[in-house]
Amino acid sequence: MILVASGGIAVADGPGDPTAVKKEDDGKWLDKEGVPTYKISADGTVDWFTYSGYRRYHSDCHVCHGPDGMGSTYAPALKDSVKSMSYGDFLGVVASGRKNISTAQENVMPAFGDNPNVACYMDDLYVYLRARSTEAWGRQRPAKKEEKTEAYKKAEDACMGNK
Repeated sequence: MILVASGGIAVADGPGDPTAVKKEDDGKWLDKEGVPTYKISADGTVDWFTYSGYRRYHSDCHVCHGPDGMGSTYAPALKDSVKSMSYGDFLGVVASGRKNISTAQENVMPAFGDNPNVACYMDDLYVYLRARSTEAWGRQRPAKKEEKTEAYKKAEDACMGNK
């Protein structure tokens, strides 16, 4: 995934305070604005969305954006992009893609809205990258995680077309 935060593009306000204040039935934590966020316990246990986001990022995004959201020579560091990009803008770019052309280079983010391996996990990706952007989570794979909830499993199956 390529989320470009350069090239003269106006970027909406960032996600704000990442403190988790509410947990939904599917295990997703929300901040005070209702934006998906991470929850990491003192013992290092991450919420399911952060763990799943780590896995999804490394299966679909790291090829272009480098290890752990740190960027590459041709794709920006997503851990930095989500600092200034709103949740809605993130979803829009992942779903619809983006093309930025400047005199120095051309960046193309393909659209992933029709790819269930990405589209069904956009919140997971956002939560993981939000944790990376605030340095709440490092580069390592989470060793301890909350369990996947039944509500998450049902939503995942429905999105992936499983019965």
